Amino acid sequence: MSINYCTAEEAVKLIESGDHVYIQGSTSIPEVLVDALAKRGNELKDVTLYSGFAVGKHKAPYCRPEFKDTFLVDSFFVCNSVREWIADGYGATTPYFLGEVPSLMRDGTWRVDVALINCSMPDEEGNVSFGVSADVATAAVECADIVIAQINKHMPFSYGDPIINLKQLAAAVVVDDPLVEVPTPEPTENEIKIGNAIAEIIPDGATLQIGVGGIPNAVIRALENHKHLGLHTEAMTDGVLPLLEKGIIDNSLKKVYPGKSVASLALGSRKLYDYMDKNPDIIFKDVAWTNNPFIIAQNPKVMAINSCLEIDLTGQICADSIGTKIFSGIGGQHDFVYGASRSEGGKSFLAMLSTTNKGLNKIKPVLTPGAGVVTTRFQTNYVVTEYGAVDLRGKNLPERAKLLISIAAPQFREELEKAACERYGYSFLRLK
Repeated sequence: MSINYCTAEEAVKLIESGDHVYIQGSTSIPEVLVDALAKRGNELKDVTLYSGFAVGKHKAPYCRPEFKDTFLVDSFFVCNSVREWIADGYGATTPYFLGEVPSLMRDGTWRVDVALINCSMPDEEGNVSFGVSADVATAAVECADIVIAQINKHMPFSYGDPIINLKQLAAAVVVDDPLVEVPTPEPTENEIKIGNAIAEIIPDGATLQIGVGGIPNAVIRALENHKHLGLHTEAMTDGVLPLLEKGIIDNSLKKVYPGKSVASLALGSRKLYDYMDKNPDIIFKDVAWTNNPFIIAQNPKVMAINSCLEIDLTGQICADSIGTKIFSGIGGQHDFVYGASRSEGGKSFLAMLSTTNKGLNKIKPVLTPGAGVVTTRFQTNYVVTEYGAVDLRGKNLPERAKLLISIAAPQFREELEKAACERYGYSFLRLK
């Protein structure tokens, strides 16, 4: 079979009305193909677009009022390029653990007619890698009837699952399309306090899962005196590079892929992408595998470090919505919280600043109406703010309330204590 090189405009002609199309995510949205598809908006109808965890360069070009019956957006993780479209009621989101999204494709719950992916230049055998985004793309490519790829010099070649031969592509479009770069945010003073509090609890030899943002990066910075750390994570970011370069992350004590750093997607700068390129010490895997709690748990001392938006006094964690407004998605938080709980010596941390940018309290008597529970109170382990870290494991409800109030912003503690007294009565009062 010959390799079908063509233009983006020619490639997207393979998409027909009624098709279900997967668009690759992470920092590798195939923007050239997506732009070409959007230009066909007046020719098509009822094209379902699956999107997930991704960082777009701009608002998605298919999210336009005149295309509301052409492109039906269904996002399993609400990203910046489609967030406004979904909030306005034109698109929809499907709540699902990220690690289980591939099963929706593999068992036929979600039909995938076409997969649009962003790939590296080919190796000597004609293999290309969809580098920074194995995650759900692996299953989409496996299940799609038609795979259309950008062949892009800016995409690193990563080893593991995200590899396909050029001959398996229905169409290949050569592009010069730089990947989105997500710079490492400089942690604030309060984020540094949170990072230090978590790092003090993490032992040498731990296997890390680290989320994205200022707090996770503050944790990473505080680990520079640790030894023999391992990495088995959903998202790899620039923050881990100093630990890898200094040998602090050496993966020597991991049980799953010892000696290798394992991730499912990357979000970072060009420096990270260049570090990944053809690096045999880094393996990218299908998110159904990286996020499988029973695989995660095989590693010792799994430390799952994630962020959240708010928490109630019972330990219920909201990480995906602000009230009824879906802000992001479930991602892998639940998978790694559960995996860490089954790991020998494992711990999970849910971290957040105690107040919003507007000064509102994020530790609440009850969650904001409409807020989704991502981590249940039955699973919450450590909760950390700039006022300290508390361990809810094995604590009853009044004890949890007292601990959480102790790490709330001081100006809100009195009203939280009043709410706890009303809810729990003497069982809370006797703890004082």
